[in-house]
Amino acid sequence: MSDFETAKAFFEACETGKGWDVCQAYCTADAGFACQADALASTTTLAAYTEWMKGLLTPIPDGRYELTSFAMDAERGTAVAAAQFHGTQTGEGGPVAPTGKAVVSDYAYVMTFDGGKISHMTKIWNDLHALRGLGWA
Repeated sequence: MSDFETAKAFFEACETGKGWDVCQAYCTADAGFACQADALASTTTLAAYTEWMKGLLTPIPDGRYELTSFAMDAERGTAVAAAQFHGTQTGEGGPVAPTGKAVVSDYAYVMTFDGGKISHMTKIWNDLHALRGLGWA
């Protein structure tokens, strides 16, 4: 599997809430994670992030993505995916009772490879915009 195919398979698994059990096949065991957003400030591993995404689909059971771009920079060993997250908080488990509010939130993943697996991912995301849309902030 090429790095590009690995990145696409990881993205699909992560965004559909498969969690680390599935996503780990595409990543190094100690893959790092970074995001300059308060909602994910304490999340430093890709394993923890994939579980966070899995958990997000409990209060937002219709959560889904619309991919807007996917590119591979082979020279730098980096894949970039840009997408929009769509969903409505109708399920239990969020920081507040179900709000019935919907959100469309833009984000990007920058995935760095090492030996054919993702070794680090940076998420670029405006969490405050998303949280306000859901009625969580």
